[in-house]
Amino acid sequence: MGNRRTSWIFFTTVLTVLALTGRVLSEVRLPALISDYMLLQQEVPVRIWGWANPEEQVRVQFEGQNVSAVADSLGGWEAFWAPLEVGGPFEMVVSGENTITLTDVLVGEVWIASGQSNMVWSVRRSRDAEAEVAQAAFPRIRLFKVALKVADQPLEDVEGSWQKCSEQSVADFSAVGYFFARHLHQKRGHPVGVIQTAWGGTPSESWTSRLRLASESNLSPVLENWERVLAEYPAKGREHQKALQQWEHEARIARQKDRTEPRKPRLPQGPGHPLTPGGLYNAMIAPITPYAIRGAIWYQGENNAHRAQGYLYRSLFPALIHDWREQWGLGSFPFLFVQLANFRETPPQSQWPELREAQLMTLNLQNTAMAVTVDIGNPVDIHPINKQDVGERLALGARRVVYGESVVYSGPLYRQLTREGDRLRVWFDHVGGGLSSKDGGELKGFVVSEDDRQFVASSARVEGSTVVVSSPQVANPVAVRFGWEDSPICNLYNAEGLPASPFRSDDWRDAEMPLP
Repeated sequence: MGNRRTSWIFFTTVLTVLALTGRVLSEVRLPALISDYMLLQQEVPVRIWGWANPEEQVRVQFEGQNVSAVADSLGGWEAFWAPLEVGGPFEMVVSGENTITLTDVLVGEVWIASGQSNMVWSVRRSRDAEAEVAQAAFPRIRLFKVALKVADQPLEDVEGSWQKCSEQSVADFSAVGYFFARHLHQKRGHPVGVIQTAWGGTPSESWTSRLRLASESNLSPVLENWERVLAEYPAKGREHQKALQQWEHEARIARQKDRTEPRKPRLPQGPGHPLTPGGLYNAMIAPITPYAIRGAIWYQGENNAHRAQGYLYRSLFPALIHDWREQWGLGSFPFLFVQLANFRETPPQSQWPELREAQLMTLNLQNTAMAVTVDIGNPVDIHPINKQDVGERLALGARRVVYGESVVYSGPLYRQLTREGDRLRVWFDHVGGGLSSKDGGELKGFVVSEDDRQFVASSARVEGSTVVVSSPQVANPVAVRFGWEDSPICNLYNAEGLPASPFRSDDWRDAEMPLP
């Protein structure tokens, strides 16, 4: 009797589980990005996707368009709309076994905001934070923050939700992302959506797919280095456990004596660490690539610079851009990025100037623009609080490169060098209304060298749209550098108030610079 009772309970339990499982599978489900308050990209085909019961028919209705799809054997489905026009708020209905109604949907411009801590840096921690937060009532700007996660394989979905831009939602959102969106919204009048997917202290390779990293021979050091990290992880993990136990003991004593606790030991690099090559791409980029966007803004490089990867970045950064463009399948979409700000780096192997140079070289890619920030950083704080100018300089790049407006969007960029006896003439692009020092005083930041590769400080003056540099110590100058330090003092601008990018005319790795 007991065995029959047990069998019956087991049988009914199985039936209940199957029934519940069947009901769950048959319900249409949408990714986090397809939700109330979302902002859809105008002027391109729009993909809507999700999950349902295998072979279930799903219908999507939006602004006069009715499209349907059939879920595949794994339950995935997708449907495409013809390009949409700016507008809203609209309502979307997705129906299958169940019906989902999404409200307050806008159509406008969607931008990805990614990188490391300076992209994460929130509005509430930026300059004039109280006033900025209080004035952030822009219901036609929409914000989506992707939750932090690492994965070994590409994930299906992210965690997060669309929010209307308000005093409540903007405070902890990316300041650069918000100020970028606000400028475009105010200047162009269109709704703007920003998807923040960024993580402090992370390198470019974490945001690039493993497939791309493995396909380029120049990037082999990245994966080789990570293999060494994984090999060393077991031993370092044991060391960490011992250090953690010691820390817990010392922290407990500190609390009992009302003292400051010692710093908690950091987790060693290894499986699941945010520095994993491709790990953030898998969890925080791959799941959102089906979502149509206009372009991306990027603020990153500090992590790679302080690990002496300035030269590697010449290959790594373009690889990331190509990778994202291929994965989104939208062609060479606009990619706008921030050049490293001025900061007095401390690691002995730092390559701050070399990484800025790698960023400058990336402008050779189609549909790119760079915001120079060497004038608005903080030499003693890697997180400068002036994020307004950063966002607006990126927005200037978008207005020119993306929207074709007749605006000067960049400061002077080095083009070529000519020699005139004992002096050098430097030619620039993006001179705008003319060149000058910001304060009207002497130009600073230029150094010159002969073939001996010993640079010395030089005098510099503007002549038309060029700068002439010379030094009485250099009779036969062959090379010039400008702003070639971690935290340079340099003041060359165009008439529109945009600073010149640091540069060098040589490619010497063994040159000597004058002491700051």
